[in-house]
Amino acid sequence: MPGRTLPTLAQKNVESHNTSKSCYVTVGTQVYDITPFLEDHPGGGDLILEYGGKDVKDVMGNEISHSHSETAWEILEEHLIGFVATDAVMDTVTKSQRPDEIVPLPPSEEGVKELMANGVAAGVATTNVYATTGMSSADDLSKETDASSDYRTHKFLDLNRPLLMQVWNAGFSKDFYLEQVHRPRHYKGGDSAPLFGNFLEPLSKTPWWVVPTVWLPLVAYGTWLASQHLPLLQLIPYWILGLCIWTIVEYGLHRCLFHIDNHLPDNRVFITLHFLLHGIHHYLPMDRLRLVMPPALFVVLATPFWKLAHTVFFYNWYAAVAVYCGGIFGYICYDLTHYFLHHRK
Repeated sequence: MPGRTLPTLAQKNVESHNTSKSCYVTVGTQVYDITPFLEDHPGGGDLILEYGGKDVKDVMGNEISHSHSETAWEILEEHLIGFVATDAVMDTVTKSQRPDEIVPLPPSEEGVKELMANGVAAGVATTNVYATTGMSSADDLSKETDASSDYRTHKFLDLNRPLLMQVWNAGFSKDFYLEQVHRPRHYKGGDSAPLFGNFLEPLSKTPWWVVPTVWLPLVAYGTWLASQHLPLLQLIPYWILGLCIWTIVEYGLHRCLFHIDNHLPDNRVFITLHFLLHGIHHYLPMDRLRLVMPPALFVVLATPFWKLAHTVFFYNWYAAVAVYCGGIFGYICYDLTHYFLHHRK
């Protein structure tokens, strides 16, 4: 939580600063004096003056008019001068038994809890490192989410109930879903939130060590089998080719399928599939049991590639096996690296 060194300004005061001589804008409860930047704004100062004294979060993030870059947000942070006590904040203050925990802003940890309980967005008075995630510090990457207040505040998913059917039944719009699913939550210190809530639940959880335990012996056997029918100088290039193909496949899956956000159809079938395949990972990024791919799902996704390998390398069954084994080894390395990058000390 930032130190209490910046002033808290009245909302009327902020709204009065809307001229070229003194221009304030807000993002949530943060106040920025961007008067020095007016002449340097690429679109001209007049565009900023239209929003003098107002909140610019929506207009800066509007992809239709002009989505501002991360650099623009960094420039804005350089002009932070204080916080504004909005109507929602003041309403919470009047109901609070400890208003000093809320104002002057930013609030203490107890004050944040009161703001959240009164429907004010979490982190409303903190400086966000990444505005789209709502995170204000590195500690937020592992801070346990209060399931009740999170659901009450964001009206997205209740972490205490099976998630998949909530996504299916809720009727979320694509824009709202994508905004919320990319705000990381953390379930009870990193445990796994319920996904299916039935007999399928165990199939969705996989400890990291299952990946090498299950697949490395099969890769070793397939490589040995191919070596019995291919000279070493053919086996090695085929195997390495499979490793390289995996790199392209992995990039393609993430770029064109898992992160298809802008082209995701706005209906519950595709939104639910997106959540099941990859959205849950963004929603609960530190879930240790959903960081590597479950064997059952891997078999489903890998089977078409087995057939594809034998279609492309139709002239030699063992060459196709060598290529496939190199690709599976690449997957094993990727999944273990992915887990390591999330949980290394």
